[in-house]
Amino acid sequence: MTRNPIIRHWLTTIALLAPIVLLTAQVSIRERRGDSRAEVFERPPKLIVGIVVDQMRFDYLSRFWNHYGEGGFRRLAGDGFLCRNHHFNYAPTSTGPGHASVYTGTTPAVHGIIGNSWFDKVTGENVYCAGDDQVESVGTTSDAGKMSPHRLMVTTITDQLRLHHQMRSKVIAVALKDRGAALPGGFTANAAYWFEGGAAGNWISSSYYMETLPEWVRAFNASDAAEKYKRIWEPAKPLNTYAESGLDNVVYESAFNGQAAPVFPYDLPALWEDNGQFGLLRVTPFGNSLTLDFALAALEAEGLGDDLITDFLAISFSSTDYVGHKFGVDSKEVQDTYIRLDQDLERMLDALDKKVGEGEYTVFLTADHGAVQVPAFLADQRVRAGYPDSGEMHRRFGEFLQYTYGTTDIVRATSNSQIFLDHDVLRNLELEPAQVQAQMAGELLGYDGINRVYTATQMQGSTYQDGIPAILQQGYNQKRSGDLLLVYDPGFAEYSRTGSTHGTVHNYDTHIPLIFYGHGVRPGQSFRRTEIPDIAPTLAAMLGIAFPNGTTGEPIVEILR
Repeated sequence: MTRNPIIRHWLTTIALLAPIVLLTAQVSIRERRGDSRAEVFERPPKLIVGIVVDQMRFDYLSRFWNHYGEGGFRRLAGDGFLCRNHHFNYAPTSTGPGHASVYTGTTPAVHGIIGNSWFDKVTGENVYCAGDDQVESVGTTSDAGKMSPHRLMVTTITDQLRLHHQMRSKVIAVALKDRGAALPGGFTANAAYWFEGGAAGNWISSSYYMETLPEWVRAFNASDAAEKYKRIWEPAKPLNTYAESGLDNVVYESAFNGQAAPVFPYDLPALWEDNGQFGLLRVTPFGNSLTLDFALAALEAEGLGDDLITDFLAISFSSTDYVGHKFGVDSKEVQDTYIRLDQDLERMLDALDKKVGEGEYTVFLTADHGAVQVPAFLADQRVRAGYPDSGEMHRRFGEFLQYTYGTTDIVRATSNSQIFLDHDVLRNLELEPAQVQAQMAGELLGYDGINRVYTATQMQGSTYQDGIPAILQQGYNQKRSGDLLLVYDPGFAEYSRTGSTHGTVHNYDTHIPLIFYGHGVRPGQSFRRTEIPDIAPTLAAMLGIAFPNGTTGEPIVEILR
C-alpha cells in the first residue's frame, strides 16, 4: 500500500465513487433501454373504426371535393394519410368479396368469397356469401336474419384483435346489407347487425351472435329513428351548383315505382308503399344517415373505446351502392348522396372526439368496389361502350356445344362471368377438361363484347405476376371457381341500360380510395400503388397483433407513425 497520503486519498475516493458511477451508468442504460422499448410498442388506439363505402370510386373524392365541408372527407384526407393509387388486385369486384378482402388481408383465391353468390360445385346449387341455414333470425320472423360468416375460409383482422386480447376486445359490425356486417365482423364478433326493410324497418341479427336483441337495439327499433327519414329527399345544396354531374332527368337513370321521372325532389311518403316501405330508405342518402345513427347508438351502449383494450366498430355505408345502381355514376343523385355522406362523416368524427377522445381512435375509410359509367351514356358520347348481347351469345354457344360435343349438358352452370362444366359428363364422353376448356375459350373469344377468356387449367398451372390474368388469378379459388373466366371489353356491362354496375377487372371498378386517420397514423399521401389486402396487415402492424391467418398483403409503411 502506498505511503503517499495524496495518492492514498485519491485511491480511496475512486473506490468510493466507483459503485456510484457504475450504478449511474446502469440506471442510464436501463432508462435508455426503457425509452427504446416504449417506442417499439406504443399504446394502441382505444377504438378502430373501419368504414367501407359501397361503390365508391376514387374520383368521387376529387370530383366533389369543393362541395365537401371541413369536417368530413377533408378532415380525414387532410389530417390523415391518403393513398391515391389504391386498387383491388382481383376480380370479381363486388360487395361480398370486397368486404371479405378488406378485413382478411387477402383475396378470394384464399378467403373463398368469390362473389355475392356463386354456383356451388359440391351441392349443385347457388349459394349466398353470408347465407346460413344452420342459424336462426333474431329480431324478425323472416329468414332475413339467417346469416353468418361461415363461408369465410380464413380469419379477419377483427378476429385477430379479439384473439389477441383473450376475447376482451369488443367487435360490433353494422351495415344495411347483411354481408356488409357479417363478413367484416368475422367469426368472433360480439355482434353484427343489418337492416330489414318492409313494414317494420328494424335492425336485426342472427343466432350466430345472440339469442335475443340487446335492450338498446330493441329500444332503437321501437323509436322513430327510421321513421323520421320518411320524408322528402331534396338536394342538400341548390341543384344548379351540382355542375360536376349531368342533367337531372336523363334516360340513363331509372325512376321509382309510381314516379313519372327520376328527378328531384323525391317524395318518399308518396312513394313508400310501392317501393318497399322502409326498404326505400336504402336507395336514398338517408339509409347512410340511419346506419350512422345506429352505429353511434352501438358506440354508446356497448361502451366501445371506454378502456385501453382496443375495440373495433365496423361500419359499411350501403346506400351509395343502391343509389349508384339506380341512377348512375354521373347522376345528381349520386353527387347529393356523397355530399350528405360527408356531413354524416363529420357527425361521426365529432361524436368520436366527444366519446372516445380526439387522438384516441383510428379510422380507415375505403370501398368494396368502384363502378362503370353508364355504358349507354358513354356510347352516346362516342366512347366505345355497350352491352353484350347475352341472348345471342347464349344461342351461338349452345349451337357450338351441340355441334362439337353432341350435347349442351356439358355446361353445368354459369355464375359471375364464369362457366362451370359438368365433369361427370366429360368423363362419360371421355373428354379431357383442359382440351374442352381451350376449345370453348377459342369459341367465346369470337363473340362481340368478350375481351379475353381464361381457363381453370391456366389459372391452376401458371403464376401470373401482373395484368388482367394476375387479377383473375387472385380471384380464382380452386375449390369454388369455374372452368372458364370471361372478361368483357372495357366499358361493356351485362346490366340494364340505366344505372351503373361493377364486378370487372377494369380500373373503374378497381380504383378506390383508402384513407387512414387518427392515432398511430402519419399524415401525408402517396401515389405508390397499394392494394386492398394491404389494409388488414397495416392495422395489425399498428396494433402489434398477429396478421389474419390468410394474409397476402403487406403493411403500408408510409401510413404508420
